[in-house]
Amino acid sequence: MRNDVITLISKTYTRNAYGVEIPAETEHDIYCDVKSISQREFYAAGENGFKPELRFDVFAYDYNGEDLIEYNGNRYTVYRTFQSSNNVLELYTERKTGTE
Repeated sequence: MRNDVITLISKTYTRNAYGVEIPAETEHDIYCDVKSISQREFYAAGENGFKPELRFDVFAYDYNGEDLIEYNGNRYTVYRTFQSSNNVLELYTERKTGTE
């Protein structure tokens, strides 16, 4: 069922000696199914200011609230999740500039 690999990216921040927050990324790869966004999702998300692009179906226990996903050299932001069954979590994403 899971035939693609995505990289989940979480950011943590630490303060340096001057009090400036320094971001650090933690990445881990997981298996997923990549799906297109439905027309209904596209318009509903668009009404809320999102530009949906892809949906990633992952095992629920693999996802820990990460906001960024890397897939095929592009970064996507998770704007919504949906628990579709006991073990499958749908991650709805949009590609944004400034997430590189």
